[in-house]
Amino acid sequence: MRFVAPTNQPDLLTQKLKVMSTQVETMSVQEVAHKLVELCREGKHNEAINELYDEHAVSLEPEGSPMPRTEGRDAILKATEQWFSSVEELHSAHTSDPVVGGDYFACGMDFDVTYKEQGRMAMKELAVYGVKDGKIVSSQFFYNM
Repeated sequence: MRFVAPTNQPDLLTQKLKVMSTQVETMSVQEVAHKLVELCREGKHNEAINELYDEHAVSLEPEGSPMPRTEGRDAILKATEQWFSSVEELHSAHTSDPVVGGDYFACGMDFDVTYKEQGRMAMKELAVYGVKDGKIVSSQFFYNM
């Protein structure tokens, strides 16, 4: 004799599959940090922002910079594109391994850049990122102007 489940009640497997398909796995802070560093090292900055930043993320630069506060992923993406458009030549770029503490991670970033209007300049900065629910919600950059 064969058991047949009533047609008005889904079987246990179907119920589990529905639950699993609605669950979204979020990355840990460590995973977000390593993914950001990987994409930056590959020069995929726009992809990093699109993939890892929260829609409402806030980015802070030092006082006196052209954009000291940028709100929203789209605005951060636009500011990044503006920065790259001001660069005549990127001679080298380095992103350190991340250091994670709680909901934050930090990494050093070094750039040797020739700007279209300012000439060649070496930049060294510390970037600190806040992560919530697997997305970057804040970034703050520390460097001398």
